[in-house]
Amino acid sequence: MIFTKFSSLILILGLIHFNTAFYLPGLAPQNYCNQQESTKSCKSDVTLYVNRLNTEESVIPYEYHHFDFCTTDESNSPVENLGQVIFGHRIRPSPYKITFMKNETCKPLCTKYYTAGEADSDRRLMIMKKGMSLNYQHHWIIDNMPVTWCYPLQNDRQYCSTGFSMGCLVRNSKNPEVEESCALNPAYNRPGTYYLFNHVDLLITYHSGAKEEWGNAFKQNGGRIISVKVTPSSIHHDPKAPDCTSQQPLEIPAKPLEPGKKIDVLYTYSVKFVQNNTIKWSSRWDYILESMPHTNIQWFSILNSLVIVLFLSGMVAMIMLRTLHKDIARYNQMDSGEDAQEEFGWKLVHGDVFRSPRKGMLLAVLLGSGVQVFFMSLITLAFACLGFLSPANRGALMTCSMVLFVILGTPAGYVSARIYKSFGGVKWKSNVLMTATFSPGIVFGLFFVMNLVLWHEDSSGAVPFSTLVAILSLWFGVSLPLTFVGAYFGFRKRSLEHPVRTNQIPRQIPDQSIYTQPIPGIIMGGVLPFGCIFIQLFFILNSLWSNQMYYMFGFLFLVFLILIITCSETTILLCYFHLCAEDYHWWWRSFLTSGFTAVYLFIYCCHYFVTKLQINDAASTFLYFGYTLIMVFLFFLLTGSIGFFACFWFIRKIYSVVKVD
Repeated sequence: MIFTKFSSLILILGLIHFNTAFYLPGLAPQNYCNQQESTKSCKSDVTLYVNRLNTEESVIPYEYHHFDFCTTDESNSPVENLGQVIFGHRIRPSPYKITFMKNETCKPLCTKYYTAGEADSDRRLMIMKKGMSLNYQHHWIIDNMPVTWCYPLQNDRQYCSTGFSMGCLVRNSKNPEVEESCALNPAYNRPGTYYLFNHVDLLITYHSGAKEEWGNAFKQNGGRIISVKVTPSSIHHDPKAPDCTSQQPLEIPAKPLEPGKKIDVLYTYSVKFVQNNTIKWSSRWDYILESMPHTNIQWFSILNSLVIVLFLSGMVAMIMLRTLHKDIARYNQMDSGEDAQEEFGWKLVHGDVFRSPRKGMLLAVLLGSGVQVFFMSLITLAFACLGFLSPANRGALMTCSMVLFVILGTPAGYVSARIYKSFGGVKWKSNVLMTATFSPGIVFGLFFVMNLVLWHEDSSGAVPFSTLVAILSLWFGVSLPLTFVGAYFGFRKRSLEHPVRTNQIPRQIPDQSIYTQPIPGIIMGGVLPFGCIFIQLFFILNSLWSNQMYYMFGFLFLVFLILIITCSETTILLCYFHLCAEDYHWWWRSFLTSGFTAVYLFIYCCHYFVTKLQINDAASTFLYFGYTLIMVFLFFLLTGSIGFFACFWFIRKIYSVVKVD
């Protein structure tokens, strides 16, 4: 068994290498050329799109036009997929005009005017100040590439962020707290002052085309964009003669302005094109992914911990199987009546081990939903490992997960019906309806309540009413009928035949020690599965709440497989101990033992909230724990179902190989 698991590890590592070598960016390369040679296959206009603004200090994102920036007609905005809408991505066209290979210097964009005492001006300025105080960041897109802001770190490394600050605040105190974005320029040093970044320098690097690469689309003065880097700055312009070389920053006092005082903000930008033929278009994401913090130093530690957990699980399984082999051999050698009186352990409860549990319908419903989540996760991770859900495909991960969850209603109904029928259940209509509505209803209910909060905050994360109707249509129009189809085939099947008969009178369970009682066993059961995921959990939470890209799907798939092995073997081991103690109530316990891993997940999320995030407002706190509850609930269904079916297989296996009189 250890050899088989080690072979699986080598196979997955091969997939990880394959994933890094064979990258599917998610779109065809776009060829650009100068304005004179522009054709359908070679564009000269470089479109800059703006996305939502978000921050690590709040869970609430906002659309670009929520703040008083320069805007343009948004009627031609790109169509967002379902995942982008759920995550609040709102990609809109910007007023920045960029032509390929045409450099621009200090080009005016627009001017915003603020007059203290006017309600509209005060409101717009207050929103801008709030955004700067919470360090909200722009997210721009050119040629489906994020516009990055690169700056040096203390260890002589360069960090390239996929967003850049809209401004910064030097707080008013004896020891002014300088924001990271303000610390990059010594001129931003006056306490109690906002510095709005009203000028950007865009450095666009392109790879010039070769005739062999481009084919018929080849142009002499053309290329493909491989990176776009931005340098924001705050400049106090003279409206009549803007000077982007000025060292005088645009200062906005934190205190309210005197009535009648005016502030004029002129937005400008510069563009510079640089040729670089050493970087290929297919490798243009590398500089972003390699600069992500806490990634390079974690590769060896992640692999090391996973191998340790894997071999520990193999040792537990091997010890348990050797013990079981001796038990089965001893039981099968007991032919005389005198020997039969010496029986002890798990064989004594053979007449009660398959007795139907209490709340059998609820257990069957949870198992059906757990199977649905399991196959959704497995297929999604498989696609992600192959590169189809790469960072270039924004929203693809969530879209794929939701579509798969809807389609997988059939196996959910089938499993739920089969398990419920084996319990002797006859209310098949109630079973099907609960399978189709109970778990999805909990998730949708939490999501809807949080969406109301986002609506109230006028956030870009608020899902439009039309999208909610579309989700409900998928639920009741697709998932519900598919669940009925699966349940129809499940109930038509013959009831599961257990290897031993169930006695009419339940056997009395002897007093249990503290180690074999239900609650201690359930609490201990979630420790080992959680131990194999908590490192990857840190990266996942960083991608969700700290605006970092997650791309290590190869390791995540490996962790998922080890989670399955660990949940299965831990549940089987504890179930065996309980049966040896003549406690035959294993149905719910097997589900809750591995499902308790979700409780540790919730505790870790609370720890992450306290130690890593700087969220203070009540709305963001509510949203964080709301989304966390959805994640924890789905994880509970996933791990609980894995443990149950592993234990179910194990019990049927051991009672089918012993002789029972």
